[in-house]
Amino acid sequence: MESKLIIFSAPSGAGKTTIVKELLNSELNLEFSISASSRPKRPNEIDGKDYYFLSVDEFKNKIANNDFLEWEEVYKDNYYGTLKSEVERIWATGNNVIFDVDVIGGLNIKKYFKKKALSVFVMPPSLKHLEERLKKRSTESEESLKKRLDKAKHELTYAKQFDRIIVNDDLETAINAAKNIIKYFLKK
Repeated sequence: MESKLIIFSAPSGAGKTTIVKELLNSELNLEFSISASSRPKRPNEIDGKDYYFLSVDEFKNKIANNDFLEWEEVYKDNYYGTLKSEVERIWATGNNVIFDVDVIGGLNIKKYFKKKALSVFVMPPSLKHLEERLKKRSTESEESLKKRLDKAKHELTYAKQFDRIIVNDDLETAINAAKNIIKYFLKK
């Protein structure tokens, strides 16, 4: 059977990373696509596991060399992207690729792979709920929290462009919905 791609996108704090981690522990033959980023590594993160951490110059060189499937400057000098070599690496193992990417990146991957890809938007129950989740992380300054919430409002306008939308108001329900959607897609 041909390998496929599963794309999860959402505003920061909506729960997509938690859902993706649970899906990776299921029996769906999924392997995580590690994104590249130019942002600073957080203390608990590991290069090559959480992200491929690149300097801004390294990232720009890879853009110039057409090494990315998709990339975006999310904030000033804060780039994220998917290396083409990462998808090829996963497909060579016979696994399906699962992405945890920003909204624009998710749409770009879907546009590139069309029917080989399933795009899923994880919707927070409300912006207020999203703000509370981000505050609980304790990783944001007031300024960065405001930036993330403003960006989230904008990203929510793209939800209907995704193949499926999952509202994450109950994590277990959202995970089960994601599993069922993916099982159906992989059988097609």
